[in-house]
Amino acid sequence: MPKEQTATKHASVNPGTLGRVLKSILKFYPVLLPVMVVCLLVNAVVNAVPAIFMQQALAVVQANWQTGDWAAAAGPLGQIALTLGCCYAVGLVANFTWNRIGAVITQGSLKKFRQQMFDHMQTLPIKYFDMHLYGDIMSHYTNDVDALRQMISQSLPQITMTSLVLVSVLFIMLWYSVWMTIVVLCGVAVMVLCSRALAGRSAKNFLAQQREIAAVEGRVEEYMNGERVVQVFCHQKGAEEDFDQYNERLYEASRKANTFANILGPVLMNMGNVIYVVVAVAGGLLLALDAPSLSISGMAFSISVAVPFLNMTKQFAGQIGQISQQVNPVIMGLAGAERIFAMVDEEPETDDGYVTLVNTHMENGMLVEAGERTGMWAWKHPHHTGETTYTPLAGDVRFYDVDFGYRPDHTVLHDVSLFAKPGQKVAFVGATGAGKTTITNLINRFYDIADGKIRYDGININKIKKSSLRHSLGIVLQDVNLFTGTVMENIRYGRLNASDEECVDAAKLAGAHDFIMRLPDGYDTMLTDNGSQLSQGQRQLVSIARAAVADPPVMIMDEATSSIDTRTEAIVQRGMDALMKGRTTFVIAHRLSTVRNSDVIIVLDHGRIIERGSHDELIAKKGTYYQLYTGAFELE
Repeated sequence: MPKEQTATKHASVNPGTLGRVLKSILKFYPVLLPVMVVCLLVNAVVNAVPAIFMQQALAVVQANWQTGDWAAAAGPLGQIALTLGCCYAVGLVANFTWNRIGAVITQGSLKKFRQQMFDHMQTLPIKYFDMHLYGDIMSHYTNDVDALRQMISQSLPQITMTSLVLVSVLFIMLWYSVWMTIVVLCGVAVMVLCSRALAGRSAKNFLAQQREIAAVEGRVEEYMNGERVVQVFCHQKGAEEDFDQYNERLYEASRKANTFANILGPVLMNMGNVIYVVVAVAGGLLLALDAPSLSISGMAFSISVAVPFLNMTKQFAGQIGQISQQVNPVIMGLAGAERIFAMVDEEPETDDGYVTLVNTHMENGMLVEAGERTGMWAWKHPHHTGETTYTPLAGDVRFYDVDFGYRPDHTVLHDVSLFAKPGQKVAFVGATGAGKTTITNLINRFYDIADGKIRYDGININKIKKSSLRHSLGIVLQDVNLFTGTVMENIRYGRLNASDEECVDAAKLAGAHDFIMRLPDGYDTMLTDNGSQLSQGQRQLVSIARAAVADPPVMIMDEATSSIDTRTEAIVQRGMDALMKGRTTFVIAHRLSTVRNSDVIIVLDHGRIIERGSHDELIAKKGTYYQLYTGAFELE
C-alpha cells in the first residue's frame, strides 16, 4: 500500500494544544509544577523590586542633599542595601530551585510523552504503518520531541517569568506615575504590533521547516533501506537530485524562518532605545512644567521617581522583546506537540473479540482450564446465558464468500471461499498482486473483511480476541526482522517463557543449530542491525526457529524460502516439513517446486480463485497452474 507523508500541513496550530500540554505536565507532576510556578513568581518579583529600592535610595539622597548630613543618610541607605541583598538571596534560591525542578519536569515529561507514543504505537493497526513513512514516524520521537523540549524547558518558563515581571513592573510604574506609564505603554504598543507582524511571518516558516524536516527524514530512511538497489542500478545521481529537491525545500523554509526571527531581535532592541529616549524627554517635561501628580501612591513626581522610571522602561521594553523572541520556539513546540498528540490520538486497533485461547487438561472426560502450560489448547467461549464452553484448538480455517479491499473503493479479493482442515497444507500460487499475502493477513486479522465470513475451528474470527488468535498462528515472512540481542533471545521472541532447551530444540528442528554453533559465541552471539552479520539464509533459519518455538497449530509460510540458496533450501525444507507436520499450514511460494507436496493448491488471479486441487489434479487439467509449473520447470 502507498505510504503518505503526514507532517503538519498547515501554518497555524490549534490554540487548545498548549492547554493540553500543560494539563499533561500537571498530571505528570501535580506537586512539582505548582512549586516551580511559585519559584518563578518569587524570582519575577525579585527582578522587579530593585526599582523600588532605587527610588527609596534616591529619595534619601535627595532629602539630605541640601543639608549635607550624609551620616544621617548612612543608616537608611544601609538598611535599603541590606534589604535588597536579602531579596537577591531569596531570588537566587528561587532561581536555583526552579531550574532544578524544571530539569526534572522537562526530561520527565518528555520521557512520559515518548512512552505514551510508543505504548500507543503498539496498539495501532498494521494499516497505520502501511500508510505512514517510517522516517516520518521516527520524526515524532526526534524532532517533535526536541521542539517540545525547548518549549517546556526554556520558552514557557521564560514567558511565565517575563509576564510576571511585566505585571510587577507595570504595577510599580502605575504606583509612581500614571502619566509616565501611559507614555511607556504607547511605545510598547508599537513594539507589539511590529513583533506580531515579524513573528507571524517567522512562525509560518518555522512550521514549514518542521514539516520539511519530517519529509527529509522520511526520504533519507527510504534511501537508506534501498541503498543496495540504488547502487545496483547506478542510480546515485538520480538519488542525489531527488534528495536535493527535499533538502532545498527545507533550506528555503529554514532560511525564511530564521531571517524573520533574526530581524526581530534588533528591531525590538532599537525600538526599546527609542522608547527610553521618549520616556526621558517626557519625564524632563513633566519635571520642568511641574505637572500635577497622578499616581496610585499619590506621590509627587520628582527626580527620585524619574530616574528609576527610566530603568523600569528599559526593563519593560526588554521583557517585551524577551517574550517576542520566544514566540517561534513556542510555535514550533506546539507544532511538535500537535504531531505527537495526533499519533497518540490515532484510533487503536479495535478488538471486540471475547473468545480467548487457554491452556486446558482433561478431567473426567471433559476439558478443564489449566493454570499452566499443558500443550493442550482450547478456545474459551463465554455465552450470554452465563455458560462457558471449551472448543479444542485444532486449526480448522474456512473462508466463506469473502470480499476485501484495502480501500473501500478498490476490492482486492472477490468472493473467496476455501477451507483448510486440521493438518492440511494449503498452498497459494499466482502472479504478484493476485491476493496471496492478503489472504494470510485476513487470517491474522491485520485487516477486517468487507463481506463474508472466516471461521476458525467453527468460530467466527471476529469473536476471537486478536491476541489469542495471533498466539495460535505462527508466521514466517520473506522479509526477516531480527532484533538487537543474542541469537537465543531472537529465537525466544516466539515465546518469551520458552526455556533454553526448547529454543535449542526449535533451532534443531529448523536446521539452524549447526550454523549457530559455528558462530563466535554460539547462541549467545550478539546480533545487531537486523542480524547483518548473518547471511540471508541464516537469518531466515533463525526466523523459522522463532516460529517453531511458539509451537502454534497453524503456520503461515510467506515466501519463506525465496531468499535461500538451493542447498540451504533443502535443509530448511526438511525443517519446515518437520515443523508443518500435524499443523494446518498455509504456504505462499513463487518457486512451485516447494508446493508440490501440498494437500491443496489454490491458484489466484486478480483476487479470485480460478483453480484448486492437488498438484497431480491441476497438472492433469492443464490450466493456469500447468502453465505456471511447466514454465517454472523450464526456467529451472
